[in-house]
Amino acid sequence: VAVTTLRQENGQPYPDLKKHTKQTIDPEAMRFNPKTNRLVWSSEGERIVRQGDTVLIDPSINTVFTDGKYSSTLPLPEILKMHATENGPRRNGVLEGLTFADDYKTLYANLEEPRYEDGPRAGLTDENALIRIFKFDWQTKQNTAQYAYKLEPIAYPSKPADAFKVNGIPDILAINKNQLLVTERSFSEGREGCVIKVFLADLDGADNVRDNPSLSTNPPKNLIRKKLLLNMDTLGIYIDNVEGATFGPTLPNGHKSIIFVADNNFSKTEKTQFLLFEVMP
Repeated sequence: VAVTTLRQENGQPYPDLKKHTKQTIDPEAMRFNPKTNRLVWSSEGERIVRQGDTVLIDPSINTVFTDGKYSSTLPLPEILKMHATENGPRRNGVLEGLTFADDYKTLYANLEEPRYEDGPRAGLTDENALIRIFKFDWQTKQNTAQYAYKLEPIAYPSKPADAFKVNGIPDILAINKNQLLVTERSFSEGREGCVIKVFLADLDGADNVRDNPSLSTNPPKNLIRKKLLLNMDTLGIYIDNVEGATFGPTLPNGHKSIIFVADNNFSKTEKTQFLLFEVMP
């Protein structure tokens, strides 16, 4: 099996997490740009706040050559900087998905969960969890717009009731310059697998909230419109920790396909899965 190592600007591999907790990365999404023959990938960074041992690593969006050699890092908005206080992104809820659109002129990136200033995380009944989808001009690498997207409530209670539970967005996939397929992933401790829902999200008409520092204090009037396309619970099969989505090969009947991938988090109790779907015209 061939392995390509992502490298830092100094040409060295990124340090091991266990040895260099304050200098490492948390890669999430990766997309290929055939126009430049380079890859773009996102890192969630890190936020661990402990007495006398706080770790703050800002998220990043980076480009590399196909051999893993560093190319560049995109400038990110100040609202994505990590803080020891309850400001900015939450831990493990930062830059999760990436997708190119408009013939690779645009890059979209999404947060997995709401920033502290943008309101609460998803709950079991509320519908007030707002995440941001960022739009970048790929030529200038500048963030030109941000849009607010409302998450679904968490699908099931956890067991026990106060155990960990979450709903967020692991990936997005553009189908044209204004519409995205958005994957929402709900997990509740005490219940096997995840609830995966796929929505058609339309950014056309949504407010640009780039200059709005708090979606909680200043709620936008026009959110991203969304329509449920698929709830994988209806498939009647075990679905694990879906992390990514991409268009797959054209099928023999000429229809497009989409592949979803779930990773096992290096756990014996979880499964790595590839799920192939036919796109009906």
